[in-house]
Amino acid sequence: LNEKYKTLKITTCGKSLLGKEIFAFVIGEGKKNIVYVGGTHGVEWLTSLLLLKFAENLAIAYENEEMLSGFDVKDILENKKLVIIPELNPDGIEIAIKGAPACGKYKESDYEICKGDFSYWSANGRGVDINHNFNAGWEELRELERKSGIYGPAPTRFGGYRPESEPETITLTKFCRENKILSATAFHTQGEEIYWSFGKHTPPVSKVIARRMAELSTYTLSRPESIATGGGFKDWFIQEFRRPGYTIEVGSGENPLPLSQFPEIYRDNVPLLNIAALGI
Repeated sequence: LNEKYKTLKITTCGKSLLGKEIFAFVIGEGKKNIVYVGGTHGVEWLTSLLLLKFAENLAIAYENEEMLSGFDVKDILENKKLVIIPELNPDGIEIAIKGAPACGKYKESDYEICKGDFSYWSANGRGVDINHNFNAGWEELRELERKSGIYGPAPTRFGGYRPESEPETITLTKFCRENKILSATAFHTQGEEIYWSFGKHTPPVSKVIARRMAELSTYTLSRPESIATGGGFKDWFIQEFRRPGYTIEVGSGENPLPLSQFPEIYRDNVPLLNIAALGI
């Protein structure tokens, strides 16, 4: 992609626990940024594919001055950049796909905590759920984890022993703090839902934009269940910057979603991706 599209700049914004590059795809020329994040949970690797395909199609439309699903790409990217981080948790994705051989020095401990079944692995290399590790309602979420019997490293939903303890989390928070971010959207699977709020600092425009996303898709506006409230990137972004943040749960069924769902997921989410970038 880096060689094929001159308008698509690919860089790295950090490294994972096991030393893998965390890539960022950048398109546009402005100083203000819109951020999309996928691949936070290992088992949700389909979100990485979604953002990679969107990045390529956006680059094609941008270079050829074409429309993308009815949207003017030049208009979307006027005076701003779109930053796409397709795989925030590359270790977790590789573990979910390849199992124990991808665990590196954590092979024995990871094998023990999932009892050898890596097919539902969401955490990073040492069993910390990145989307429970952000410093937004982290203490309250930690109590909910304990009530659910989660006290230490696990395949999912363990938020670490302190917020922002993981290199993947630090990579994303550092990037947001060092750049002017207008809005941020995290992509997860599954449920066909849009989450847009977190506490009193949620901007009023967030719901307006979320409603527009829902109108152009089959997705519904929702609020997460208690164990999924707080600790996430969207929650932290809203709390930290008082700007619009969203979580979009793509597809339906049970994770990991089958690859056969991808064409439908991509078709349903292109309008959401465009609206989130345009901010209308």
